[in-house]
Amino acid sequence: MKHEILLTRVAAGVSTLAFALGLASVIYDLSPAYDGAFVQKAIQTLVFCTAVISLFYGNIVYQLTRLGQIRRHVAHREDANNRGVSCEADAPRISILIPSYKEQIPVIMQTVLSAALSKHPNRRITLLLDDPPTGKAVALMELEASRALVSELDHLFRRASRQFRVAADGYNARLVSDGSSVEKERVILAGLYVEAADFVNRLGRLYAERSQPVFAHADEVFAREVIGQLDAEYRRHAAALRNRADLGLERIRIEYRRLVSLFDVSIDCFERKRFGNLSHAPNKAMNLNSYIGLIGHAFRVSKDPDGISVLTECLESEADLIVPAADYVITIDADSIVLPDYIGKLVSIMQADPAIAIAQTPYSAYPNPPSRLERVAGATTDIQYLVHQGFTAYNATFWVGANAVLRYSALNEIRTMTAERGHAVPVFIQDRTLIEDTGSTIDLVARGWRLHNHPERLAYSATPPDFGALVIQRRRWANGGLIILPSLLALWRDRGSARAGGLETFVRSHYLISPALANIGLLLLLVVPFGEGFSNIWFPIAAAPYYFLYGRDLIRCGYRWSDAVRVYALTLLLVPVNLAGVYRSLEQIVTGRKSAFARTPKIDGRTAAPPSHLIFLAALLTTSVISAAANLWGGSLLFCVFSAVNAVFLAYGFWRLIGWRDAVEDIRAGIMARRAIHDPRRYNGAGRAAQLRGP
Repeated sequence: MKHEILLTRVAAGVSTLAFALGLASVIYDLSPAYDGAFVQKAIQTLVFCTAVISLFYGNIVYQLTRLGQIRRHVAHREDANNRGVSCEADAPRISILIPSYKEQIPVIMQTVLSAALSKHPNRRITLLLDDPPTGKAVALMELEASRALVSELDHLFRRASRQFRVAADGYNARLVSDGSSVEKERVILAGLYVEAADFVNRLGRLYAERSQPVFAHADEVFAREVIGQLDAEYRRHAAALRNRADLGLERIRIEYRRLVSLFDVSIDCFERKRFGNLSHAPNKAMNLNSYIGLIGHAFRVSKDPDGISVLTECLESEADLIVPAADYVITIDADSIVLPDYIGKLVSIMQADPAIAIAQTPYSAYPNPPSRLERVAGATTDIQYLVHQGFTAYNATFWVGANAVLRYSALNEIRTMTAERGHAVPVFIQDRTLIEDTGSTIDLVARGWRLHNHPERLAYSATPPDFGALVIQRRRWANGGLIILPSLLALWRDRGSARAGGLETFVRSHYLISPALANIGLLLLLVVPFGEGFSNIWFPIAAAPYYFLYGRDLIRCGYRWSDAVRVYALTLLLVPVNLAGVYRSLEQIVTGRKSAFARTPKIDGRTAAPPSHLIFLAALLTTSVISAAANLWGGSLLFCVFSAVNAVFLAYGFWRLIGWRDAVEDIRAGIMARRAIHDPRRYNGAGRAAQLRGP
C-alpha cells in the first residue's frame, strides 16, 4: 500500500500546485485599470474563483480522506488482534431496531433474518412497523402480513433455540451422572452443528419461496454472505469437532452454550401509531425515538378520555408491555442486511473503547443490480464507503443511518423532550433536519463522544432502482447540511483552534456544504459566459488527478473505468436535485419551518421524476450546447470543450440513465396534473394517473 500512499500524495501535490498556478494566473490577468471594464472583470473573476475553489475543496478533501482510508486499511490488515464473540449470559444486551414503513414482505424477511442469524448472544429484534393502523383494506392486509411474518419467524427461532437448549441440558445431566465421555460428546456436538447448518438452510429456502425476481441481486448477496457463509461455517466446525482429540469437558460446555446462543433471539414488532401519547411525526427518527424512550421500562395499556390507547408506566407485575433494558441499540433499515459478524465485531470494538458512541460499517450497495441507473448510483455509494473510512482517520466520522451500533448511555446523554399533541415525547435522534443522523453526530461530538467506522464491509443496502425514486432520496440527503453547519463551527470555536480540531472541521464542513458548493460551482461554470480570459489549462490539470484516483477507486470497489463516465453523467443529472435540497435548507433557515419528510418510494413500478427537475436538465443541456458554440465562436477553446463535454454527458444521462421516453412522459403527466388543479373536470383522470406514478 506504500505506492498507493505515494501516488495519492503526488496526485494531491499536482492538484494543489496546478490549482494555485491557475488561480494566480486568473487574478494576475485582472486589469489594473480602474474603469468600468475593471469592475465587470473583477466581478467575473470573483464568481469564477468562487466556482473553482468550491470544486477544488471537494478535490482536496477526497484525496485527504483517501490517504486516511489507505492508512486505516493497512493498520486493520496488520492488526493481529482477533476479537471473539462472548457466549456468556452477561454479554452486552443488544436491542436491534428495524424501522419499516410499507415495506414488502421479502424485504422485511431478509433484513430480520440477517439480524437474527448474527453471531452474538443477548440480542432481541423489534420491527418498528410505521404503517397506519387504520385505512384501506389492502393496506391493512399488508400490515397484518408483516405482523404474521414476525410471529412466524419468532416461532421458528424459539423452536430451534429450544432444541439446542434441551441438548445442553442433556449434556449437563450426563456430566453430573458421569455418563459422558469426550469422544461421545464430540460426535453429539458435531451432529448438532450439522443440524444448525440444516436450520440455516431451511431459512434460506423459506425466504427464496417468498422472494420476487426484482430482488434477485439482493437475494444473491443474502444467499452467499449470510446463508451460505453460516452453512459452511457450521459444517466446517462440525468436521473439526469430530477430529479434535484435545477437546475437554469445559470446552464442550462452552460449545453447548454457543449452540444455544446461535438462535436464541426474540423477534417481535411494535407500532407507535397505536398509542396516542407517542410521537406520530412522519419520519424514521421519531419512529426510532418512540421505541428507544420505552427501553428499560414496563407499561400498562389504557384508554384516555377520548378512547385512544396510551401507554402508562407501571410495575412489571402489572404490565401489558415490558421493554427490556439494553446496553446497545442497533438500527438497521428495512431494506438492508447485516452479515453474521456485524454485531460481534462492532460491539467488541465499543466494549474495548467506552468513548465510542456509534460504531458502524457504512453500507455497500448490492452488486449486479438489474438497471444501469441502480448500478451507477450504487457506485457513488460504494465510493462514499471509502470516503467515510477516511473521515475516521481525521476523527471526522459521521453517522450514516442505514445501520449502526449505538451506545444506549450516549443516546441518553443527548436526550431532549418535546411536545406533540399535548404529550411530552423524548427525542434521542434529533429530527431538526431530514438528515437526522448527521445532526445527531454533532450532538454527540459536542459532548465528547467519538464515532467509529469499521474498515470491513459488513452491511448492504438497496439503491433506488429508477431516477424518480433516486431524486427523492438524494434531495433529502442534500437538505440539512447548511442548517447543521453553524453548530459544527460553534463546536470548533469552543474547542479551540488546535491543528487536529481544524482539520476535523475542514473535513466535516465539506460533508455538510458540498451539496451547495459543488453544485453551485459546477452550475456557474456551465452557464456563466466567462470568456477567453478565464480559459486556463492549469484547472483541467488540477482536476485530472482527482478523476484518475476516482476511477482507480471504482476499480477497487468492483466497477469498471467506464463507470466513471456514467458517475459523472449522474452527477450532472443530480444538480437540480441537490440544489432543490439546498433551497429547502435555506427556506427552513429563513422561515423556521422544517421540510416535510419524504420517504424513498418502494413500489413495483417506476416512480415518476418531478417535471421541474427534468425541465431544468433540458434547459441545462440546451445552455451547454449554446455555450459550446459561443465559446468556439469567441475563440475560447477550453470553455468550448468543457461545455461540449458536459452537453454530451447530459445527453447520455437522459438517454441511458433516465430514458428520453420516460422523461417526456413524466413532463407531460406533470403538466397535465398541474392543469387538473385548475380544471379538475377536464383533467381529473390524467391528474390521478400522474399522482399514482409520481412521488
